[in-house]
Amino acid sequence: MFLIDMFNKKTTMPEPGLALPGRDTPIPTAATHFVSGRPLAPPFPGTMREVFFGMGCFWGAERLFWQTPGVWVTSVGYAGGFTKNPTYQETVTGLTGHAEVVRVVYDPAAISFAELLTIFWEEHDPTQGMRQGNDIGTTYRSAIYTTGDDQLAEALASRDAYQAALRKAGQSSKITTEIGPAPVYYPAEEYHQQYLAKNPAGYCGLRGTGVACVLPRAPVAAE
Repeated sequence: MFLIDMFNKKTTMPEPGLALPGRDTPIPTAATHFVSGRPLAPPFPGTMREVFFGMGCFWGAERLFWQTPGVWVTSVGYAGGFTKNPTYQETVTGLTGHAEVVRVVYDPAAISFAELLTIFWEEHDPTQGMRQGNDIGTTYRSAIYTTGDDQLAEALASRDAYQAALRKAGQSSKITTEIGPAPVYYPAEEYHQQYLAKNPAGYCGLRGTGVACVLPRAPVAAE
């Protein structure tokens, strides 16, 4: 128990060659969304786009997005690390390099990427490095993994805009959010999917900075 707790607080990324090896076979997970019944795996309808957000514990972050109008489906999983098809118990050791993330599949005709980014910046603290509140470790780092050059440019610009907003509000902490093209995404175990719908009284550690994120609202895509 002590060793597990120690690894849970690992705040440095493992060297790729020292990461856990994982496995070639994907771990079992859910096929459909517990709330909407929609499929969790692609192919998604052709008009949909996706992005991956890391905001600490993925239970509360996923609920935040599945409740957002314009989001078609969500799931939770692991991304940004080195271990193939990791399990939850492996990721919490800090020896896989993965972050807990939410896959957000959204309809750009109903919600803009800027609106999703605003939710991301306002609903967690992106300045805490390898932690989010009481959740400490590399798996809880802040991250945006994009699926297009346009998303990447917009995410980077939004980071700069929110950093300026933090400074204006008198907060000197630097944003530590990892931003880059989406790496391989490994869906988490079935019990993690839509966890707070299955367990309404479950843990949610989301806490924002209290600083508003004001981004230009580009028109949603035409149908």
